[in-house]
Amino acid sequence: MKRDFTVVLVRPRDPNNIGAAARAMANFGLSDLRVVEPYEPSWQTAVVSAVCAEDILKNAKLFHTLPDALSDCKLTIATTALKNRRLNETIVLLPDFPAWLNKQPGGKTALVFGNEKTGLSNEDIELCSAALHIPTRAKQPSINLAQAVILTCYELARGQVPPRGKSALKVATFEQTELVVNELDKLMQAADFRQDYTAAQRKTLIRKFFQRGALSKDDLFFLKKFATKLGGKLPR
Repeated sequence: MKRDFTVVLVRPRDPNNIGAAARAMANFGLSDLRVVEPYEPSWQTAVVSAVCAEDILKNAKLFHTLPDALSDCKLTIATTALKNRRLNETIVLLPDFPAWLNKQPGGKTALVFGNEKTGLSNEDIELCSAALHIPTRAKQPSINLAQAVILTCYELARGQVPPRGKSALKVATFEQTELVVNELDKLMQAADFRQDYTAAQRKTLIRKFFQRGALSKDDLFFLKKFATKLGGKLPR
């Protein structure tokens, strides 16, 4: 199964970093750039730093939310410095990334990067399948956004991740998975189950069950039908 990459920049602050990220993508053969809620001034002024990557910037897609940007992706990886974070996601170090990636289902794969000041929020990371960490010295745990993009793209190119063989398993997209997550959360509410959790906490718990294994679209369709049917039989 072919693996296509998309780079997703979440709330980037500096247009120059967006342009430099596009240039890094061009250096290593990536072309699908998605930008979520960029700060002003307009992110399209990033063309100054997008040397030889103007086409990537021109064709970049703008989104208002991260779930929208991830909707067609089958594998989602959040990049994080890990500073002051306690994560439940699988944490992969950048040098190990190509080998780890080759064991995962193929299809559209999102590399998600946060903004220059705060990185990704915990809520952003919880939406993703795994967390990617670029090891640095303890005194300087985070690196520039554009540098993070170029290091990640370089590691992928250096690792020469081969395309996975054709598989009968049709992996579900993020959007398809979220339909089931929402349906199961409604079922939990109707059954008065785990009401000590907020809706967001319940959804995160359900989402992690799915992310531990590659469920097919047929698997998720079955679960959604079951949850819908059962929910209709519970008292309102």
